Amino acid sequence: MMTRSSRLVLVGGGHSHIEVLRRLALRPLPELDVTLISPSPLAANSAMVPGLVAGHYSMEETHIDLPPLAQWAGARFVRDSVAGLDLYSKTLALTDGDIEPFDLLSIDIGSTPDAGQVPGAREHTVAIRPAATFLAAWDALRADAASGAVNTIAVVGGGASGVELLLAMQHRMRSDLGDSAPRFALITDQTQLLPDHAPAVRARFGKLLVARGVVLHLNSGAIAVEPGTVITTHQRRIAVDRIVWATTAGSQRWPAAAGLDCDAQGFIRIDNALRSISHHFVFAAGDCATQVGHRRSKSSVFAIRQGPPLAANLRHVLRRETLVSYVPRRPALSLIATGPQRAIASRAPFTVEGEWVWRWKHRSERAYMAQYARPAAAALHPPRGRGIE
Repeated sequence: MMTRSSRLVLVGGGHSHIEVLRRLALRPLPELDVTLISPSPLAANSAMVPGLVAGHYSMEETHIDLPPLAQWAGARFVRDSVAGLDLYSKTLALTDGDIEPFDLLSIDIGSTPDAGQVPGAREHTVAIRPAATFLAAWDALRADAASGAVNTIAVVGGGASGVELLLAMQHRMRSDLGDSAPRFALITDQTQLLPDHAPAVRARFGKLLVARGVVLHLNSGAIAVEPGTVITTHQRRIAVDRIVWATTAGSQRWPAAAGLDCDAQGFIRIDNALRSISHHFVFAAGDCATQVGHRRSKSSVFAIRQGPPLAANLRHVLRRETLVSYVPRRPALSLIATGPQRAIASRAPFTVEGEWVWRWKHRSERAYMAQYARPAAAALHPPRGRGIE
């Protein structure tokens, strides 16, 4: 039973939770004590990270400052990570040794590239998630390239995230270093790029990558990584100076270890109310969760769309009201940047490319960020500008 001093703990500063905080700020619940736990005070807009890497945006333009957002929502911000969860005592063990009690728990901790199954991948690659870790490594990589220590860079992963990030990195390196910029390669276990996208999109990106001198290694799954070497199927060895890991999403271990019902990959299984299948006082959203019966790719689009129903259901649970059901629809439109201020848009079976597409994407992202960067001017409506992926 909920009481006047009910404690809601939000673990993770993901897209769904920042919308929960925004809505709590606009419609406060005085009977609720809210805590946000995040290892970083900044939450990256993942769709803008390639633009930051390419040099089109600053950190301030692409990140949401969590402590002021939490303060606006009347929440306490704790900069830490979760080390363990006790579902019986309803407590979280934090890495600094503190214990955080809760009555209601919501988890939005994103995902990590699934490097655990490939020997050497964790030790010898730079993962694209979490964004804070990647961006710190990216700064070091740029410095090494400027000093002449890096001549070749490989991206492992041929999905939209890997391709978009590769093109962003290449653009920035060429802008900084000109003809002395490192060469790039892309390694994927798929027989084609962007397997989740329409054939016309795949064809465009294939031609674009070849035109920009990217060496493509298709149908070449990485089976092991050594310092400076990716070993692929058939024991082929690809020598490079740096390796960026952008494969399928992987999960954090502590939710499954605590006893939450998770799928085979370790993602929390949730129902249409975004509640844990096994523990109804636990909610989850974003990449760390799998909605039963509606399996979707890991994308910030779905995390953003889950924000409003998650906020509503946390409020409904507190007030013992009927929960709303949310069924994710597949995005009809895809906008993927190509390095310079250009992008490719596709809505199957059609696709177009140009600077105007990038400006469209840019305006969409700026509108989305403005809701959180300027909370005093925000209005209560679904997040704008992100019905894309």
